[in-house]
Amino acid sequence: MAGRDDPTQNSEHHWEGLQEIDRAISENRLTSYSWKKAWADPWGRVGFITFAILLIAFIIYVVIYDLVL
Repeated sequence: MAGRDDPTQNSEHHWEGLQEIDRAISENRLTSYSWKKAWADPWGRVGFITFAILLIAFIIYVVIYDLVL
């Protein structure tokens, strides 16, 4: 008996590989939109800049502590 599992009889044949690529593309767009939206928010921008400054300060501290001292 040919049922839903038979691709020749299934009118809604799904390409799993293409669906995965489509999902990845849409998630990338969603991530890009989320970053842009967070950057547009004044508090989000302050948070990003603060985090970047703290990260750079930590990296500088580690480099100075390991190489100089």
